Amino acid sequence: MAIAAAASGKRNESAQARILGSATSGAAELFTFHPVDTVAKRLMNNNKKIFGTGLGFRHDIGTLNEIIFRNKAQAGTMQKYLSLFPGLGFAAGYKILQRIYKFGGQPFVVDYLTKHHRGTFARLFGERESKTMMHATAGSIIGVGEVVLLPLDVMKIKLQTNPEYMRGMGVLSVIKQEGWGLYRGTGWTAARNAPGSFALFGGSAVTKEYVFGLEDFSKATFFQNFCASVGGAFASLTVSAPLDVIKTRIQARSHDQVLSGRVILQRMIVEEGFRAFFKGLTPKLLVVGPKLVFSFTIAQQMIPLFHRLIDGDKQ
Repeated sequence: MAIAAAASGKRNESAQARILGSATSGAAELFTFHPVDTVAKRLMNNNKKIFGTGLGFRHDIGTLNEIIFRNKAQAGTMQKYLSLFPGLGFAAGYKILQRIYKFGGQPFVVDYLTKHHRGTFARLFGERESKTMMHATAGSIIGVGEVVLLPLDVMKIKLQTNPEYMRGMGVLSVIKQEGWGLYRGTGWTAARNAPGSFALFGGSAVTKEYVFGLEDFSKATFFQNFCASVGGAFASLTVSAPLDVIKTRIQARSHDQVLSGRVILQRMIVEEGFRAFFKGLTPKLLVVGPKLVFSFTIAQQMIPLFHRLIDGDKQ
């Protein structure tokens, strides 16, 4: 077991430590970055030209203001800021569960691959590279399975991008009206998550192993975890950006305005061009990127910490 743990790049932390560490990460990320996520989602769902319209800079800024703040575009600063918190309840449920599942679940998949398929990875990628590939593959598997949380994500996105649709409706009313529509975009979400999570965990593992020379990833310092998170997060966001735009547009639509991902893809190519696939990428890299770096770093720090506190591991 000790050999397997070393090969996986970390000690086998307890399940409680993984859950508590990742939940702490999700809660901290939510209350710090939810407004940023709302801005990014609204920009991704926008199909208007914002700058370069020929109508002047003031007009373009006004358009940007309306896209971001919606009906609070002319309100005061505090009201504008509060308007960036639609669907906080859904967001809380989704984000914390997502981080528990993703950051807490990926180590279990790594443990499984190490125990049952280490030889296969060593033959395919070499003894040294097998550790990185197991981390990346485990991340990809976890990313695909993340679609089980899709209904919470869909309702959060609807509130962020189309709040008028859900005004006055309770959770049960939305579920009754949407039905299986809450799983709309499942295929595109899985297609986005697979390479995105592969890049996230793979990029982190590469940084820890090849940049810092770590054998036991759980012994990484805060600085090493931060650098590893930067590498993984920015690789993940860039790789998943085109599919993320399509997924967001599918989920943002009302049940009576459904369009398939294929139709949205075709319209984007014809009406908006190739650059449409990277709409919102700049704010995601600048502000959502740090959000992912923040939460991933916190998770990687807190899981070993909770393990030591719970199990008395003083190593």
